[in-house]
Amino acid sequence: MDNPDQAAVAAATAGDEAAFSTLVARHRHELQVHCYRMLGSLDDAEDLLQETFLRAWRRRETYAGRSTFRAWLYRIATNACLDELARRPRAPSGGEVPWLQPYPDELLEAIPAAADGPDAVAVEKETIELTFMVAIQHLQPKARAALILRDVLDWPAKDAAALLGTSVAAINSALQRARADMRVHLPEQRLEWAAGTDPTAAERELLARYVDATERADLDALAATMREDLQFSMPPEPGLFHGRDSVIGYWVSGGFGTDAVRMRCAVGRANRQPAVGCYVLSAETGRYEPMGVDVVRIAEGRIAEIITFDARMFAPLGLPAHR
Repeated sequence: MDNPDQAAVAAATAGDEAAFSTLVARHRHELQVHCYRMLGSLDDAEDLLQETFLRAWRRRETYAGRSTFRAWLYRIATNACLDELARRPRAPSGGEVPWLQPYPDELLEAIPAAADGPDAVAVEKETIELTFMVAIQHLQPKARAALILRDVLDWPAKDAAALLGTSVAAINSALQRARADMRVHLPEQRLEWAAGTDPTAAERELLARYVDATERADLDALAATMREDLQFSMPPEPGLFHGRDSVIGYWVSGGFGTDAVRMRCAVGRANRQPAVGCYVLSAETGRYEPMGVDVVRIAEGRIAEIITFDARMFAPLGLPAHR
């Protein structure tokens, strides 16, 4: 954990707005990622980040120095997220999750490298990819918080317990249950995935073939880029499609592969994964307009999973407004 300048902390807690702003700015990016993990939504993460800073400012006199200022902010952020989750309707049963948006890689890059601070562990690929995000959304809120603090941020049990206002025994019990639940929802081969954040040459070539096949509406070429056990979903829409043939059949039923649906693509990154912005030709404007963003997971040389998000995510992911 960090040890910010005590004079700056004293000034901030005494009401110096400039000192307070400087302190919270140090942790803005990692706290936004923390809120994103808790909530599964980029929009909600930004809202709760602002709520965290507002609560921290209003309660600045309560900071007594028993923990670092960073840990104090994490406690406020976690409790703000737990309050938000308590207000949400209960998630439906099944494999889909209703509260999921992609997270731009550009924002992840704003967090310092490992040598620059402990917050870098917050953006390791294995704990920000969408498969992990889907799995963690199945956990009960406090179990989710316990797993993030202990297994993602690597906090000691006593610090996690203090943050959540519970005992070490309770934290360890919640963590054990959370780990068991995560194993149910994560793919068995996940530990074999490459840990690097940059795509390999083979992955770039596969992605290029996926884009080319999509733009040409070549169903056979598209199928060749996919695993037979491909999984597809479109949160917040319900439904989880299993199997390459089932997924392509669903796309064809919506007009893909016909002259009525002509497409172009643009490539970006989200959650340390490739993100393909898909644009459809509009008869009204004559331009290719945003339709959806496919965030893809590659395993064993083929696309194993596609999670599609609506056109609202083009701007946050830095994708062009038109093609």
